[in-house]
Amino acid sequence: MYRIFFILLPLFLAAQAQAETRIKDIVSIDGIRENQLVGYGLVVGLNGTGDNPQNVVFTQKGIIDFLERVGVNIQGSGSTLKTKNVAAVTVTANLPAFARQGSKIEVKVSAIGDAKSIKGGTLLATPLLGADGNVYVVAQGRVVIPEFFPASDDVKTKSQSVATNGFIQNGGIVENEIDFQLSSMNKLVFFLYYPDFTTAIAIADAINNNIPGNTATALDSGTIEVTVPSYRKKSMVEFISQIETLPVQPDYTAKVVINEATGTVVIGENVRIRPVAIAQGNLVINVGDMAYEKRLPMMPQAKQDSYNKAIDRERGDGVTEFGGGATLSELVSGLNKLGVWPRDVINILNNMRSVGAIDAVIEVN
Repeated sequence: MYRIFFILLPLFLAAQAQAETRIKDIVSIDGIRENQLVGYGLVVGLNGTGDNPQNVVFTQKGIIDFLERVGVNIQGSGSTLKTKNVAAVTVTANLPAFARQGSKIEVKVSAIGDAKSIKGGTLLATPLLGADGNVYVVAQGRVVIPEFFPASDDVKTKSQSVATNGFIQNGGIVENEIDFQLSSMNKLVFFLYYPDFTTAIAIADAINNNIPGNTATALDSGTIEVTVPSYRKKSMVEFISQIETLPVQPDYTAKVVINEATGTVVIGENVRIRPVAIAQGNLVINVGDMAYEKRLPMMPQAKQDSYNKAIDRERGDGVTEFGGGATLSELVSGLNKLGVWPRDVINILNNMRSVGAIDAVIEVN
């Protein structure tokens, strides 16, 4: 016989106080960003794990072009390239904002032919181009394949890395800088990572309350425009730093994210629960003002107390009660304490969503 568990939760009436965060943690600045670079190169020194030049035409051409650049001409010699110690690769990198000539960045290397592995190979000098076709970085160095070792000896697989994807730490040297002058900017435009009208207004108010001149305006849910005062144009770094460190209280849409594949449930702090009752297998869940005592009219207090104790015994040890306000997080926590499987928790949440008992966006992955 299945035991019936009852969980009684008062209706959640007020959201918990939100923590403050810095403006810099929730926005980006227009024009101050990374730039993506890409190039084509060759990785040499592989132990027979590279491309087969007879199958990969562009690798063969790349080898011939490289040899000609260093003064070795094999055109017309009649020889056939059979080496498998070379692999054609794409080289990618992100050029940080304000990267200066001579600074070094990490580059990623990926095979594009039929190479089995590029581990331990050396990338020959490769120019990396921006979207405008100009060269900004030159990359070269030994390719490293990241390996992940399990914490437990029970795991048989030593590494789940891909042998045809690697990186070169500090393998790219900046040759040309992207021209960007802060002192020439008359306005700063901040973009919210997660657009929200209330948060945008909060940011504009925080700036206006701390910087004279009423300079900030929320243009929409994701954009805040700040007019740079004339007296701050010569100290733009300090001006931006002052804005970035201002505290605000972000306000986001209440959301519940459910990953059915892994049984993971992530709940935002603003999620509210409406009164609802759900039966799920051997569980009965009551949320809200649904009292379990059945008071009889005109019953003396002594008999009423005895009656309530009898009701308590009938409910058993599986009852969990919450005092004060309760959140959806507390509901899930209560289910976990009762040993409810993640799959059943997901089913319960889906049922609550179906009847509109959760005031939140439900995202199922």
